[in-house]
Amino acid sequence: MSELTVTVLRLGLLVLLWVFVLSVASVLRTDLFGTRVVNRRPAPAKKKPKGTRGPAGASAGPRPPRNPRVPTHLVLTTGPLTGTSLPLRDSGVLIGRNPECSLVLDDEFASGRHARIIRAEDGWYVEDLGSTNGTFLGQYRVGDPVPVETGTAIRIGRTVIELRS
Repeated sequence: MSELTVTVLRLGLLVLLWVFVLSVASVLRTDLFGTRVVNRRPAPAKKKPKGTRGPAGASAGPRPPRNPRVPTHLVLTTGPLTGTSLPLRDSGVLIGRNPECSLVLDDEFASGRHARIIRAEDGWYVEDLGSTNGTFLGQYRVGDPVPVETGTAIRIGRTVIELRS
């Protein structure tokens, strides 16, 4: 082999070695520091000065009463994020460790895209998305979408979630 070929092979192997070392360092950093939790709460609304009106067509009358049995938000009751509350949206709530999820869990027993809570015509449903450790509604493991009542415990790893009104 020529000297040029040997030099190119050496440089190629050196580049591959550095790519391997940097990828190992990245994996170790992720394991040590966990996933980055993104705060998705909206900024608090600024108070309007007295005498200003809201948007056109807004009524100043009382709001209609909500049905107390219909859940409006979910609350984490056990786990690393205990006390966290998240409003339920008609589009549903995706739960897992990935930053793309609506509820990002800091739980090593949760999958990247672990479960989702979806709305149907007759209420809210929880569905496992093929997670390794499973999603539990009460003491039963969830596979297909299962209806969820207000106050029922949903367990994902060491995290327990409840739907509340």
